[in-house]
Amino acid sequence: EVRLMESGGGLVQPGGSLRLSCAASGYTYSSNCMGWFRQAPGKEREEVAVIYTGDMSYYADSVKGRFTISRDNAKSTLYLQMNSLTPEDTAMYYCAAGPELTFRLEKWEYWGQGTQVTVSS
Repeated sequence: EVRLMESGGGLVQPGGSLRLSCAASGYTYSSNCMGWFRQAPGKEREEVAVIYTGDMSYYADSVKGRFTISRDNAKSTLYLQMNSLTPEDTAMYYCAAGPELTFRLEKWEYWGQGTQVTVSS
C-alpha cells in the first residue's frame, strides 16, 4: 500500500517560514516524481512545485524565489521549504507521487491527506 504523509503545517505570520515534509512508503520512492500542490478554500487545487532529481524541479510562478522543493531518497522524504510567506499562501498543502514530472493534477497517482498552512497576523 502506497502511503504519503505530510507534516509541518501550522500557523505562521506573514514574512515567516515553514518547512513541510512528506514521508513516503510502499513503493520505489527514488524512481518516482514527487510534487507539492495546494488548495485554498473555495479554489481549485493548484501546483506548487514538482521534482524528479535535484536538478529537475519546477515551480509555480507564484512561489518562485520563495519556496524550495527537495527530496531525500535515503529517507524517502519530500520537503518544501517556504519562506517569505504571505496570506495568499494559506491553503491545505498536499504531496503527490507519480511517474511523470508535470503540473497536470490528473497525472499524479498517489496523494497524501494534506497539511494545513495558515499565514496570518
